[in-house]
Amino acid sequence: MKSLHIITPVKDSIDSTLDTIKAIVGSDAKVPFTYTIYNDFSTDENTRALADASKQYGFELINLSDLTTHPSPNYLLVLQEAQAKAIHDDAGLLIIESDVTVRKDTIQRLFEGAIERKDCGIAAAVTVDQEGKINYPYLYAKGLEDRVIENTKHCSFCCSLLTPSFLKAYDFHLLNPEKNWFDVTISHEALKKGFKNYLFTNLPVQHRPHASRPWKQLKYKNPIKYYWLKFTKGLDKI
Repeated sequence: MKSLHIITPVKDSIDSTLDTIKAIVGSDAKVPFTYTIYNDFSTDENTRALADASKQYGFELINLSDLTTHPSPNYLLVLQEAQAKAIHDDAGLLIIESDVTVRKDTIQRLFEGAIERKDCGIAAAVTVDQEGKINYPYLYAKGLEDRVIENTKHCSFCCSLLTPSFLKAYDFHLLNPEKNWFDVTISHEALKKGFKNYLFTNLPVQHRPHASRPWKQLKYKNPIKYYWLKFTKGLDKI
């Protein structure tokens, strides 16, 4: 793994996205990395804001409207595009979602942690709330703080590094196109391929759950409406 390709898929949520961007470009990472924002049909106003931010912070902005007419979410296309680029450069693929804020040392230490573990498929940073307490989607890791644990459940892509070895072993074109999200499937495929996935509870990143997809807050505020939308409109397929 010579470098990292860091990506953030974005659908509006411009305020949290800007926090994500600032934290990444302000990182103390020593490993060379490129940073790409995949804009998944944000509003015209937010698309302009992302274009302005790309000039200010120096990341590459890819508007998915230039690549597809398929309506958002287009996570599968993002993963396939990013996988091909990472393999070409022998780079790890670090996914940092737009509701996550990394710390100064997160990127470098996650890279080093993956390098140190030759069997690593996915290295994930644990998510915490503003008070520093482990939150969704890693609630099962409460009580296991400040260590590295082998993760036999699944790694969320809130802040996860996929190693070149794993990227070369599993083609994302094999993923089910009828689904919307793929962290569970990809985590399981890594295990099937003989890799191990690691959760770094000693590398907490702040996570505002579903800030990138506000409608999903209904899962907690109005679960009946959330599941009605999920099943009647085919949303949020995992």
